[in-house]
Amino acid sequence: KKLKEQAGNLGAKEIFKTVHNPDDAVKVFVDKFAELIVQECIDIVAAGGEFASRPKLVEQLQEHFGVDNE
Repeated sequence: KKLKEQAGNLGAKEIFKTVHNPDDAVKVFVDKFAELIVQECIDIVAAGGEFASRPKLVEQLQEHFGVDNE
């Protein structure tokens, strides 16, 4: 729910700046929502814990999903 709200808030800013078509507005929201989900997964893995034995996993996830290092 938190990520959905964040995507709506962040996506709304982009939508108001650039989008004039409702279908494009949905795409902006879905893209932002997916980006936030992927980043949340990367953050969990980067925190270590049980994933500490897979040090390249964060890098692999970032490369696979095209996420920049933040």
